[in-house]
Amino acid sequence: MRPTALITGASRGVGAAIARALAPEYDLFLGGRDGTALDALCAELPSARPWAVELTEITPADVEGIDRLDLLVHSAGIARLGHLADVPAEVWRRTMEVNVIAVAELTRLLLPALRAAHGHVVLINSGAGQRANPNWGAYAASKFALRAYADVLREEENAHGVRVTTIFPGRVDTDMQRDVRAQEEGPYEPGKYLEAESVARAVLAAVTATPDAHVTEITVRPAGGPTR
Repeated sequence: MRPTALITGASRGVGAAIARALAPEYDLFLGGRDGTALDALCAELPSARPWAVELTEITPADVEGIDRLDLLVHSAGIARLGHLADVPAEVWRRTMEVNVIAVAELTRLLLPALRAAHGHVVLINSGAGQRANPNWGAYAASKFALRAYADVLREEENAHGVRVTTIFPGRVDTDMQRDVRAQEEGPYEPGKYLEAESVARAVLAAVTATPDAHVTEITVRPAGGPTR
């Protein structure tokens, strides 16, 4: 029986790269907001099927039928930048809703399936989850919260055989990074960023570790590029 993985944010960027890396060994549920992109990726990966769900409105019905899950990868997220003096409550709420609360609720609903498989939860965090910088307040706060969530989940679910890994990538060459650089009003320099496939390889390293090894955190930075 092939193991099963569910990946959020899989329609592009890091999530899509993770899907491609896992496809040879896993049957995949691919979550994302771009249905056309999801369908195209599923056509490319015969082991994948689309899982078109609004994560901020997740319900038990959305995970009905998933009784066993070997791997849950949280790759969806948003980044809205700005000076704290200028960032309204709406941005804070939306950022926390997508980057933290949706993660917590989806994981909660899938815990029975993860426990049944002695599964693995991988959370794609950010360098902003390790160090906060000016203009990154709301995003960094959400990523620090996501890190705390992962640490608690790891301790609570260890007794059920569920492993939890946080990946902290630096800047990655993705559409999301293009949007970030536009918000920063800076040049887009892909040669200084990680490739999405490099983050996917970090995920593979965590989930293929030997049974005696629980990989709790992996930090990946661009070689010669920015450190955050």
